[in-house]
Amino acid sequence: MRFSGSESYVATGDLTLAVNAAITLQRPLLIKGEPGTGKTMLAEEVAAALGLPLFEWHIKSTTKAQQGLYEYDAVSRLRDSQLGEARVADIGSYIVKGVLWQAFECETPSVVLIDEIDKADIEFPNDLLRELDRMEFFVYETRQKVRARHRPVLFITSNNEKELPDAFLRRCFFHYIKFPDKETMTRIVDVHFPGLKPTLLREALEVFFELREIPGLKKKPSTSELLDWLKLLLAEDIPPEALRSKDQKTAIPPLHGALLKNEQDVHLFERLIFMARHNR
Repeated sequence: MRFSGSESYVATGDLTLAVNAAITLQRPLLIKGEPGTGKTMLAEEVAAALGLPLFEWHIKSTTKAQQGLYEYDAVSRLRDSQLGEARVADIGSYIVKGVLWQAFECETPSVVLIDEIDKADIEFPNDLLRELDRMEFFVYETRQKVRARHRPVLFITSNNEKELPDAFLRRCFFHYIKFPDKETMTRIVDVHFPGLKPTLLREALEVFFELREIPGLKKKPSTSELLDWLKLLLAEDIPPEALRSKDQKTAIPPLHGALLKNEQDVHLFERLIFMARHNR
């Protein structure tokens, strides 16, 4: 299995190299990068490109590692026993299979996404070390061992909200998705908006990258926000020249709410523009 990108996902050479290295090594691919750089989408595109089923596990602050394996619904079993249900004798009826169990028993190789692992408790990655290493786990309630029929291609994303344990990092192949440069961003936009007028694209990218370079910006606009902005510009039929108005009252780009997501950044941008024009 080798990944070489897809029609709907622009993968740089180093990213495709990282994906294929993880597949060859049979190790999880740990992906980091700014929000909006396509970390989550990568697993979806690899699964689609390789024709493999995808199993997604989106992590929350309350997620426990055990939930990825299975959960035992003791409450339902207690209720059924009180009601005299016949199935209460089969404890297996109250075992809910998690994402990893579903992937392990898949008849073909699969892709597993563990999304935003850094949202969970610090012990969460360590609690999965054995299962991800050996591709097996034990179900204590039914006394059965579940082994993976095929080792899945495993993607793990992180937004760097907290450090991951060294023991976990040793078992992963790591790749940091750099923020796209103008050339790569142009290719990404072309995938989503083929036939976009070159003048509009040029002006939009200039404004976008200038915004990202503003020092002190609380939240830099991401790729997904640029695509949202372009969609709005097209829907409202905004001309390219309107993106760089010389009128102080319209200094902020039109529909800037798709790019700047808090009032501090809007005020900062306005202040910088005012100072730049005042010093001319």
